[in-house]
Amino acid sequence: MNQRTVIVLAAGQGKRMKSDVPKVLHPLLGRSLVGHVLAATAALRATRTAVVVGHGAAQVTAHLAEVAPAATTVTQQEQNGTGHAVRVALGALPPLTGTVVVLNGDTPLLRAETVADLVATHEAAGAAATVLTAEVADPHGLGRILRRPDGALDSIVEERDATDAQRAVREINSGLYAFDAAHLGPMLGKLTSQNDQGEEYLTDVLGLLAAAGEQVAAYRAPDATDVLGCNDRAQLADLRARMRDRVNHAWLTSGVTLLDPATTWIDVTVTLGRDAVVEAQTQLYGQTHVGAGARVGPDTTLVDTVVGERAALVRTHATGAEVGDEVSVGPYAYLRPGSVLGRRSKVGTFVETKNARLGEGAKVPHLSYVGDATIGEYTNIGAATVFVNYDGVAKHHTVIGRHARTGADNMFVAPVRVGDGAYTAAGSVITADVPPGALGVSRAAQRNIDGWVARRRPGTAAADAADLARAGTGPEADPATGGGPAQGADPTAE
Repeated sequence: MNQRTVIVLAAGQGKRMKSDVPKVLHPLLGRSLVGHVLAATAALRATRTAVVVGHGAAQVTAHLAEVAPAATTVTQQEQNGTGHAVRVALGALPPLTGTVVVLNGDTPLLRAETVADLVATHEAAGAAATVLTAEVADPHGLGRILRRPDGALDSIVEERDATDAQRAVREINSGLYAFDAAHLGPMLGKLTSQNDQGEEYLTDVLGLLAAAGEQVAAYRAPDATDVLGCNDRAQLADLRARMRDRVNHAWLTSGVTLLDPATTWIDVTVTLGRDAVVEAQTQLYGQTHVGAGARVGPDTTLVDTVVGERAALVRTHATGAEVGDEVSVGPYAYLRPGSVLGRRSKVGTFVETKNARLGEGAKVPHLSYVGDATIGEYTNIGAATVFVNYDGVAKHHTVIGRHARTGADNMFVAPVRVGDGAYTAAGSVITADVPPGALGVSRAAQRNIDGWVARRRPGTAAADAADLARAGTGPEADPATGGGPAQGADPTAE
Protein backbone atom coordinates (compact mmCIF):
# COMPACT_ATOMS: atom_id res chain seq x y z
CA MET A 1 0.00 0.00 0.00
CA ASN A 2 1.17 3.53 -0.80
CA GLN A 3 2.46 5.65 2.02
CA ARG A 4 -0.08 8.30 2.93
CA THR A 5 0.29 11.70 4.53
CA VAL A 6 -2.59 13.84 5.77
CA ILE A 7 -2.34 17.63 5.90
CA VAL A 8 -5.17 19.52 7.60
CA LEU A 9 -5.40 23.27 7.02
CA ALA A 10 -6.42 24.91 10.30
CA ALA A 11 -4.62 28.25 10.34
CA GLY A 12 -7.48 30.59 9.49
CA GLN A 13 -8.91 33.09 11.92
CA GLY A 14 -12.55 32.71 11.00
CA LYS A 15 -13.34 36.41 11.43
CA ARG A 16 -17.03 35.95 10.72
CA MET A 17 -17.34 33.68 13.75
CA LYS A 18 -16.69 36.81 15.86
CA SER A 19 -15.11 34.70 18.57
CA ASP A 20 -12.00 34.54 20.72
CA VAL A 21 -11.99 30.81 19.99
CA PRO A 22 -10.25 29.78 16.75
CA LYS A 23 -12.84 28.62 14.24
CA VAL A 24 -11.61 25.04 14.05
CA LEU A 25 -12.02 24.62 17.82
CA HIS A 26 -15.73 25.38 17.94
CA PRO A 27 -17.58 22.31 19.24
CA LEU A 28 -20.11 20.24 17.38
CA LEU A 29 -21.67 17.12 18.93
CA GLY A 30 -18.74 15.82 20.89
CA ARG A 31 -15.76 17.00 18.86
CA SER A 32 -14.26 20.23 17.63
CA LEU A 33 -14.57 21.02 13.93
CA VAL A 34 -10.98 19.95 13.34
CA GLY A 35 -11.53 16.90 15.55
CA HIS A 36 -14.26 15.69 13.21
CA VAL A 37 -11.97 16.15 10.21
CA LEU A 38 -9.18 14.19 11.86
CA ALA A 39 -11.62 11.41 12.77
CA ALA A 40 -12.64 11.17 9.10
CA THR A 41 -9.02 10.49 8.11
CA ALA A 42 -8.33 7.82 10.71
CA ALA A 43 -9.22 4.94 8.38
CA LEU A 44 -6.50 6.02 5.94
CA ARG A 45 -3.85 4.79 8.41
CA ALA A 46 -1.62 7.65 7.36
CA THR A 47 2.10 7.41 8.03
CA ARG A 48 1.96 10.94 9.38
CA THR A 49 -0.62 13.66 9.97
CA ALA A 50 0.27 17.35 9.97
CA VAL A 51 -2.05 20.16 11.05
CA VAL A 52 -1.17 23.65 9.83
CA VAL A 53 -1.94 26.18 12.58
CA GLY A 54 -1.77 29.95 12.60
CA HIS A 55 -4.41 32.07 14.28
CA GLY A 56 -4.74 30.92 17.89
CA ALA A 57 -1.87 28.50 17.33
CA ALA A 58 -1.30 27.91 21.05
CA GLN A 59 -4.95 27.02 21.64
CA VAL A 60 -5.17 24.75 18.61
CA THR A 61 -1.88 23.03 19.44
CA ALA A 62 -2.98 22.38 23.03
CA HIS A 63 -6.27 20.92 21.79
CA LEU A 64 -4.52 18.67 19.30
CA ALA A 65 -2.21 17.39 22.05
CA GLU A 66 -5.35 16.06 23.75
CA VAL A 67 -7.36 14.71 20.81
CA ALA A 68 -4.63 13.79 18.29
CA PRO A 69 -1.29 13.51 20.10
CA ALA A 70 0.34 11.74 17.14
CA ALA A 71 -0.31 14.68 14.82
CA THR A 72 2.46 17.14 14.00
CA THR A 73 1.60 20.83 14.21
CA VAL A 74 3.17 23.19 11.69
CA THR A 75 2.87 26.94 12.19
CA GLN A 76 2.03 29.18 9.24
CA GLN A 77 3.24 32.50 10.59
CA GLU A 78 1.59 34.51 7.81
CA GLN A 79 -1.60 33.21 6.24
CA ASN A 80 -0.75 33.60 2.55
CA GLY A 81 -3.23 31.13 1.12
CA THR A 82 -3.91 27.41 0.92
CA GLY A 83 -1.01 26.71 -1.41
CA HIS A 84 1.36 28.51 0.91
CA ALA A 85 0.00 26.53 3.88
CA VAL A 86 0.68 23.19 2.16
CA ARG A 87 4.15 24.38 1.11
CA VAL A 88 4.91 25.31 4.75
CA ALA A 89 3.71 21.86 5.86
CA LEU A 90 5.89 20.03 3.34
CA GLY A 91 8.89 22.08 4.43
CA ALA A 92 8.41 20.90 8.02
CA LEU A 93 8.04 17.22 7.14
CA PRO A 94 10.61 14.71 5.92
CA PRO A 95 10.62 13.99 2.16
CA LEU A 96 7.28 12.41 1.23
CA THR A 97 6.32 9.59 -1.09
CA GLY A 98 2.93 8.16 -1.95
CA THR A 99 -0.34 10.02 -1.49
CA VAL A 100 -0.76 13.38 0.23
CA VAL A 101 -4.33 14.17 1.31
CA VAL A 102 -5.12 17.83 1.95
CA LEU A 103 -8.27 18.80 3.86
CA ASN A 104 -9.79 21.92 5.38
CA GLY A 105 -10.22 21.89 9.14
CA ASP A 106 -13.78 23.25 9.11
CA THR A 107 -15.73 20.49 7.31
CA PRO A 108 -17.06 18.43 10.24
CA LEU A 109 -19.66 16.48 8.25
CA LEU A 110 -16.98 14.80 6.16
CA ARG A 111 -17.38 11.02 6.37
CA ALA A 112 -14.54 8.56 6.60
CA GLU A 113 -16.02 6.60 3.69
CA THR A 114 -15.90 9.65 1.44
CA VAL A 115 -12.24 10.31 2.22
CA ALA A 116 -11.38 6.65 1.70
CA ASP A 117 -13.21 6.52 -1.63
CA LEU A 118 -11.44 9.67 -2.83
CA VAL A 119 -8.03 8.18 -2.02
CA ALA A 120 -8.91 4.81 -3.52
CA THR A 121 -10.06 6.50 -6.74
CA HIS A 122 -6.88 8.59 -6.87
CA GLU A 123 -4.52 5.69 -6.29
CA ALA A 124 -6.34 3.33 -8.65
CA ALA A 125 -6.13 5.90 -11.46
CA GLY A 126 -2.49 6.71 -10.78
CA ALA A 127 -3.44 10.37 -11.02
CA ALA A 128 -1.15 13.24 -10.19
CA ALA A 129 -4.02 14.90 -8.32
CA THR A 130 -7.66 14.14 -7.56
CA VAL A 131 -10.16 16.68 -6.26
CA LEU A 132 -13.29 15.88 -4.26
CA THR A 133 -16.30 17.56 -5.78
CA ALA A 134 -19.97 17.81 -4.90
CA GLU A 135 -23.17 18.83 -6.64
CA VAL A 136 -25.05 21.43 -4.64
CA ALA A 137 -28.33 23.26 -5.05
CA ASP A 138 -26.78 26.69 -4.57
CA PRO A 139 -23.16 26.98 -5.73
CA HIS A 140 -22.97 30.74 -5.15
CA GLY A 141 -19.50 31.87 -4.11
CA LEU A 142 -17.86 28.50 -4.77
CA GLY A 143 -15.36 27.33 -7.36
CA ARG A 144 -16.97 25.41 -10.25
CA ILE A 145 -15.77 22.12 -11.70
CA LEU A 146 -15.54 22.22 -15.47
CA ARG A 147 -15.50 18.87 -17.25
CA ARG A 148 -14.65 17.78 -20.77
CA PRO A 149 -17.23 16.09 -23.00
CA ASP A 150 -15.92 12.68 -21.89
CA GLY A 151 -16.51 13.59 -18.23
CA ALA A 152 -12.87 14.11 -17.33
CA LEU A 153 -11.88 17.14 -15.30
CA ASP A 154 -10.97 20.12 -17.42
CA SER A 155 -10.39 22.88 -14.86
CA ILE A 156 -11.63 24.68 -11.75
CA VAL A 157 -12.87 28.23 -12.14
CA GLU A 158 -13.59 30.61 -9.28
CA GLU A 159 -16.99 32.31 -9.43
CA ARG A 160 -15.56 35.80 -9.89
CA ASP A 161 -13.73 34.57 -13.01
CA ALA A 162 -16.56 32.43 -14.39
CA THR A 163 -18.84 33.16 -17.33
CA ASP A 164 -22.61 33.10 -16.93
CA ALA A 165 -22.69 29.59 -18.39
CA GLN A 166 -19.99 28.40 -15.99
CA ARG A 167 -21.82 29.93 -13.03
CA ALA A 168 -24.78 27.72 -13.89
CA VAL A 169 -22.67 24.63 -13.13
CA ARG A 170 -23.66 23.13 -9.78
CA GLU A 171 -20.65 20.84 -9.30
CA ILE A 172 -18.27 22.61 -6.94
CA ASN A 173 -14.76 22.24 -5.58
CA SER A 174 -14.80 20.95 -2.00
CA GLY A 175 -11.24 22.01 -1.18
CA LEU A 176 -10.26 18.41 -0.42
CA TYR A 177 -7.55 16.82 -2.57
CA ALA A 178 -5.35 13.79 -2.98
CA PHE A 179 -1.94 14.39 -4.58
CA ASP A 180 0.95 12.26 -5.72
CA ALA A 181 3.75 13.50 -3.46
CA ALA A 182 6.27 13.41 -6.33
CA HIS A 183 4.25 16.01 -8.25
CA LEU A 184 2.96 18.16 -5.38
CA GLY A 185 6.20 19.69 -4.11
CA PRO A 186 7.55 20.89 -7.48
CA MET A 187 4.22 22.45 -8.46
CA LEU A 188 3.86 24.26 -5.13
CA GLY A 189 7.20 25.91 -5.89
CA LYS A 190 5.68 27.40 -9.05
CA LEU A 191 2.75 29.12 -7.36
CA THR A 192 2.52 32.90 -7.38
CA SER A 193 0.31 35.37 -5.53
CA GLN A 194 -0.61 37.33 -8.66
CA ASN A 195 -4.36 37.27 -8.09
CA ASP A 196 -7.17 39.29 -6.50
CA GLN A 197 -6.46 37.95 -3.03
CA GLY A 198 -2.69 38.20 -3.23
CA GLU A 199 -2.40 34.59 -2.04
CA GLU A 200 -1.00 31.27 -3.23
CA TYR A 201 -3.95 29.07 -4.26
CA LEU A 202 -3.74 25.32 -3.96
CA THR A 203 -6.26 25.06 -6.81
CA ASP A 204 -3.61 26.52 -9.13
CA VAL A 205 -1.58 23.34 -8.62
CA LEU A 206 -4.25 21.39 -10.51
CA GLY A 207 -4.04 23.81 -13.43
CA LEU A 208 -0.26 23.56 -13.49
CA LEU A 209 -0.43 19.77 -13.47
CA ALA A 210 -2.98 19.72 -16.27
CA ALA A 211 -0.89 22.14 -18.32
CA ALA A 212 2.08 19.81 -17.88
CA GLY A 213 0.06 16.92 -19.28
CA GLU A 214 -0.37 15.13 -15.97
CA GLN A 215 -3.61 13.34 -15.14
CA VAL A 216 -5.92 15.35 -12.88
CA ALA A 217 -9.04 13.48 -11.74
CA ALA A 218 -12.23 14.33 -9.87
CA TYR A 219 -14.34 12.23 -7.52
CA ARG A 220 -17.87 13.39 -6.76
CA ALA A 221 -19.04 12.90 -3.17
CA PRO A 222 -22.25 10.82 -3.00
CA ASP A 223 -23.62 13.22 -0.36
CA ALA A 224 -22.99 16.93 -0.84
CA THR A 225 -23.37 17.64 2.89
CA ASP A 226 -19.99 15.96 3.42
CA VAL A 227 -18.17 19.00 2.09
CA LEU A 228 -20.12 21.76 3.84
CA GLY A 229 -17.86 24.21 5.63
CA CYS A 230 -18.48 26.74 8.35
CA ASN A 231 -17.77 30.46 8.23
CA ASP A 232 -20.14 31.93 10.84
CA ARG A 233 -22.37 30.96 13.75
CA ALA A 234 -25.43 30.54 11.54
CA GLN A 235 -23.62 28.02 9.37
CA LEU A 236 -22.32 26.28 12.48
CA ALA A 237 -25.89 25.93 13.77
CA ASP A 238 -26.94 24.48 10.42
CA LEU A 239 -24.08 21.96 10.50
CA ARG A 240 -24.96 21.03 14.06
CA ALA A 241 -28.57 20.31 13.11
CA ARG A 242 -27.47 18.25 10.10
CA MET A 243 -25.07 16.27 12.28
CA ARG A 244 -27.84 15.72 14.85
CA ASP A 245 -30.13 14.31 12.17
CA ARG A 246 -27.37 12.09 10.80
CA VAL A 247 -26.47 10.71 14.24
CA ASN A 248 -30.09 10.21 15.26
CA HIS A 249 -30.92 8.40 12.02
CA ALA A 250 -28.00 6.04 12.61
CA TRP A 251 -29.30 5.17 16.08
CA LEU A 252 -32.89 4.78 14.89
CA THR A 253 -31.70 2.19 12.37
CA SER A 254 -29.62 0.42 15.02
CA GLY A 255 -32.40 -0.64 17.41
CA VAL A 256 -32.69 2.52 19.55
CA THR A 257 -35.96 4.43 20.02
CA LEU A 258 -35.86 8.24 19.89
CA LEU A 259 -39.31 9.58 20.66
CA ASP A 260 -38.61 13.07 19.33
CA PRO A 261 -35.44 13.17 17.20
CA ALA A 262 -35.78 16.90 16.56
CA THR A 263 -35.21 17.66 20.26
CA THR A 264 -32.70 14.88 20.95
CA TRP A 265 -28.98 15.73 20.80
CA ILE A 266 -26.47 12.88 20.95
CA ASP A 267 -22.71 13.41 20.70
CA VAL A 268 -20.85 11.23 18.21
CA THR A 269 -18.89 9.81 21.16
CA VAL A 270 -22.00 8.46 22.91
CA THR A 271 -23.02 4.79 22.76
CA LEU A 272 -26.48 3.27 23.26
CA GLY A 273 -27.59 -0.31 23.75
CA ARG A 274 -30.29 -2.19 21.92
CA ASP A 275 -33.87 -1.19 22.82
CA ALA A 276 -32.73 1.89 24.73
CA VAL A 277 -35.39 4.62 24.70
CA VAL A 278 -34.49 8.32 24.60
CA GLU A 279 -37.39 10.67 25.23
CA ALA A 280 -37.89 14.28 24.11
CA GLN A 281 -35.68 17.21 25.12
CA THR A 282 -32.76 14.97 26.04
CA GLN A 283 -29.05 15.61 25.54
CA LEU A 284 -26.38 12.92 25.75
CA TYR A 285 -22.84 14.27 25.80
CA GLY A 286 -19.24 13.10 25.97
CA GLN A 287 -18.49 9.49 26.86
CA THR A 288 -22.04 8.72 27.98
CA HIS A 289 -23.32 5.16 27.54
CA VAL A 290 -26.96 4.13 27.86
CA GLY A 291 -27.44 0.42 28.40
CA ALA A 292 -29.81 -1.95 26.66
CA GLY A 293 -33.44 -1.44 27.55
CA ALA A 294 -32.75 1.70 29.59
CA ARG A 295 -35.03 4.73 29.36
CA VAL A 296 -33.75 8.30 29.67
CA GLY A 297 -35.79 11.48 29.55
CA PRO A 298 -37.75 13.51 28.98
CA ASP A 299 -35.83 16.68 29.86
CA THR A 300 -32.62 14.85 30.75
CA THR A 301 -28.97 15.78 30.28
CA LEU A 302 -26.22 13.20 30.75
CA VAL A 303 -22.54 14.10 30.52
CA ASP A 304 -19.87 11.37 30.67
CA THR A 305 -22.38 9.16 32.47
CA VAL A 306 -22.82 5.39 32.29
CA VAL A 307 -26.39 4.11 32.54
CA GLY A 308 -26.98 0.42 33.15
CA GLU A 309 -29.45 -1.89 31.49
CA ARG A 310 -33.16 -1.29 32.13
CA ALA A 311 -32.46 1.79 34.25
CA ALA A 312 -34.86 4.75 34.12
CA LEU A 313 -33.81 8.40 34.43
CA VAL A 314 -36.53 11.06 34.31
CA ARG A 315 -35.81 14.80 34.25
CA THR A 316 -32.30 14.18 35.48
CA HIS A 317 -29.00 16.01 35.10
CA ALA A 318 -25.94 13.81 35.58
CA THR A 319 -22.23 14.42 35.10
CA GLY A 320 -19.57 11.76 35.62
CA ALA A 321 -22.00 9.35 37.26
CA GLU A 322 -22.39 5.57 37.13
CA VAL A 323 -25.98 4.33 37.20
CA GLY A 324 -26.38 0.60 37.63
CA ASP A 325 -28.84 -1.85 36.14
CA GLU A 326 -32.55 -1.31 36.92
CA VAL A 327 -31.88 1.91 38.85
CA SER A 328 -34.57 4.58 39.13
CA VAL A 329 -33.56 8.26 39.09
CA GLY A 330 -35.69 11.39 39.23
CA PRO A 331 -37.66 13.33 38.44
CA TYR A 332 -35.59 16.44 39.14
CA ALA A 333 -32.47 14.67 40.35
CA TYR A 334 -28.88 15.89 40.06
CA LEU A 335 -26.08 13.32 39.95
CA ARG A 336 -22.70 14.99 40.29
CA PRO A 337 -19.27 13.44 39.61
CA GLY A 338 -18.44 10.37 41.65
CA SER A 339 -22.05 9.27 42.09
CA VAL A 340 -22.24 5.47 41.80
CA LEU A 341 -25.70 3.93 42.08
CA GLY A 342 -25.84 0.19 42.64
CA ARG A 343 -28.29 -2.19 41.03
CA ARG A 344 -31.96 -1.45 41.74
CA SER A 345 -31.15 1.57 43.87
CA LYS A 346 -33.23 4.74 43.74
CA VAL A 347 -32.48 8.46 43.72
CA GLY A 348 -35.77 10.30 43.77
CA THR A 349 -37.30 13.74 43.46
CA PHE A 350 -35.15 16.78 44.23
CA VAL A 351 -32.19 14.69 45.35
CA GLU A 352 -28.58 15.72 44.72
CA THR A 353 -25.66 13.32 45.02
CA LYS A 354 -21.91 13.92 44.80
CA ASN A 355 -19.10 11.43 45.38
CA ALA A 356 -21.71 9.10 46.79
CA ARG A 357 -22.01 5.36 46.47
CA LEU A 358 -25.37 3.63 46.93
CA GLY A 359 -25.45 -0.12 47.43
CA GLU A 360 -27.88 -2.47 45.75
CA GLY A 361 -31.47 -1.59 46.53
CA ALA A 362 -30.58 1.51 48.57
CA LYS A 363 -33.03 4.42 48.33
CA VAL A 364 -32.83 8.19 48.69
CA PRO A 365 -36.39 9.01 47.64
CA HIS A 366 -37.00 12.68 48.44
CA LEU A 367 -35.55 16.15 48.95
CA SER A 368 -32.05 15.23 50.09
CA TYR A 369 -28.36 16.01 49.57
CA VAL A 370 -25.94 13.07 49.69
CA GLY A 371 -22.33 14.18 49.43
CA ASP A 372 -19.17 12.18 50.22
CA ALA A 373 -21.11 9.19 51.48
CA THR A 374 -21.42 5.43 51.24
CA ILE A 375 -24.89 3.97 51.72
CA GLY A 376 -25.21 0.24 52.23
CA GLU A 377 -27.48 -2.28 50.55
CA TYR A 378 -31.23 -1.87 50.98
CA THR A 379 -30.91 1.13 53.27
CA ASN A 380 -33.59 3.83 53.13
CA ILE A 381 -32.69 7.49 53.64
CA GLY A 382 -35.57 9.59 55.00
CA ALA A 383 -36.87 12.70 53.27
CA ALA A 384 -35.12 16.06 53.70
CA THR A 385 -31.82 14.51 54.76
CA VAL A 386 -28.51 16.37 54.46
CA PHE A 387 -25.08 14.80 54.58
CA VAL A 388 -23.02 17.58 56.12
CA ASN A 389 -19.72 16.82 54.44
CA TYR A 390 -17.82 20.12 54.53
CA ASP A 391 -16.39 21.84 57.60
CA GLY A 392 -15.27 24.92 55.72
CA VAL A 393 -11.79 23.55 55.10
CA ALA A 394 -12.01 19.88 54.16
CA LYS A 395 -14.57 17.31 53.00
CA HIS A 396 -15.40 14.35 55.23
CA HIS A 397 -17.10 11.02 54.59
CA THR A 398 -20.24 9.45 56.04
CA VAL A 399 -20.99 5.72 56.02
CA ILE A 400 -24.51 4.35 56.44
CA GLY A 401 -24.61 0.57 56.84
CA ARG A 402 -26.76 -2.12 55.27
CA HIS A 403 -30.52 -2.35 55.89
CA ALA A 404 -30.48 0.86 57.92
CA ARG A 405 -33.47 3.21 58.22
CA THR A 406 -32.83 6.90 58.73
CA GLY A 407 -35.58 9.30 59.77
CA ALA A 408 -36.83 12.33 57.90
CA ASP A 409 -35.04 15.65 58.35
CA ASN A 410 -31.79 14.08 59.52
CA MET A 411 -28.39 15.69 59.31
CA PHE A 412 -25.30 13.48 59.29
CA VAL A 413 -22.31 15.57 60.33
CA ALA A 414 -19.28 13.88 58.81
CA PRO A 415 -17.21 12.00 59.60
CA VAL A 416 -19.81 9.70 61.10
CA ARG A 417 -20.89 6.08 60.75
CA VAL A 418 -24.32 4.49 61.14
CA GLY A 419 -24.10 0.73 61.60
CA ASP A 420 -25.89 -2.08 59.79
CA GLY A 421 -29.55 -2.35 60.70
CA ALA A 422 -29.51 0.87 62.72
CA TYR A 423 -32.27 3.49 62.84
CA THR A 424 -32.11 7.25 63.35
CA ALA A 425 -35.04 9.28 64.62
CA ALA A 426 -36.72 11.99 62.59
CA GLY A 427 -35.33 15.47 63.11
CA SER A 428 -32.02 14.22 64.49
CA VAL A 429 -28.59 15.75 63.98
CA ILE A 430 -26.23 12.77 64.04
CA THR A 431 -22.75 13.79 65.13
CA ALA A 432 -21.56 10.51 66.67
CA ASP A 433 -21.46 6.94 65.39
CA VAL A 434 -24.62 4.86 65.76
CA PRO A 435 -23.83 1.20 66.53
CA PRO A 436 -25.40 -1.61 64.49
CA GLY A 437 -29.02 -2.20 65.46
CA ALA A 438 -29.20 0.94 67.63
CA LEU A 439 -31.53 3.92 67.40
CA GLY A 440 -29.76 7.27 67.12
CA VAL A 441 -31.66 10.24 68.56
CA SER A 442 -30.41 13.80 68.81
CA ARG A 443 -33.11 16.39 69.42
CA ALA A 444 -34.68 18.39 72.24
CA ALA A 445 -37.75 17.07 74.03
CA GLN A 446 -41.02 18.57 72.79
CA ARG A 447 -43.07 20.78 75.10
CA ASN A 448 -46.53 22.23 74.44
CA ILE A 449 -47.59 25.66 75.74
CA ASP A 450 -51.34 25.44 76.26
CA GLY A 451 -53.45 28.44 75.36
CA TRP A 452 -50.66 30.20 73.45
CA VAL A 453 -52.81 30.89 70.36
CA ALA A 454 -55.70 32.34 72.39
CA ARG A 455 -53.31 34.66 74.23
CA ARG A 456 -51.00 35.64 71.38
CA ARG A 457 -53.24 35.36 68.30
CA PRO A 458 -56.75 36.19 69.48
CA GLY A 459 -59.39 36.74 66.79
CA THR A 460 -57.51 34.77 64.14
CA ALA A 461 -58.83 31.83 62.18
CA ALA A 462 -56.44 29.60 64.14
CA ALA A 463 -57.90 30.81 67.44
CA ASP A 464 -61.45 30.20 66.21
CA ALA A 465 -60.55 26.68 65.05
CA ALA A 466 -58.93 25.90 68.40
CA ASP A 467 -62.03 27.12 70.28
CA LEU A 468 -64.29 24.89 68.20
CA ALA A 469 -62.00 21.92 68.77
CA ARG A 470 -62.05 22.45 72.54
CA ALA A 471 -65.83 22.71 72.46
CA GLY A 472 -66.03 19.41 70.58
CA THR A 473 -67.82 20.91 67.59
CA GLY A 474 -64.95 21.26 65.11
CA PRO A 475 -63.94 18.83 62.33
CA GLU A 476 -61.27 17.33 64.59
CA ALA A 477 -64.06 15.75 66.69
CA ASP A 478 -65.16 13.59 63.72
CA PRO A 479 -62.80 10.62 63.18
CA ALA A 480 -64.03 10.34 59.58
CA THR A 481 -62.27 13.62 58.74
CA GLY A 482 -58.94 12.54 60.08
CA GLY A 483 -59.30 13.39 63.75
CA GLY A 484 -58.24 11.19 66.59
CA PRO A 485 -54.79 9.88 67.55
CA ALA A 486 -51.87 10.73 65.30
CA GLN A 487 -50.78 8.01 62.86
CA GLY A 488 -47.20 6.73 62.68
CA ALA A 489 -46.10 7.22 66.28
CA ASP A 490 -42.56 8.36 67.03
CA PRO A 491 -40.27 5.29 67.28
CA THR A 492 -38.61 6.87 70.33
CA ALA A 493 -41.87 6.89 72.33
CA GLU A 494 -42.00 4.42 75.22
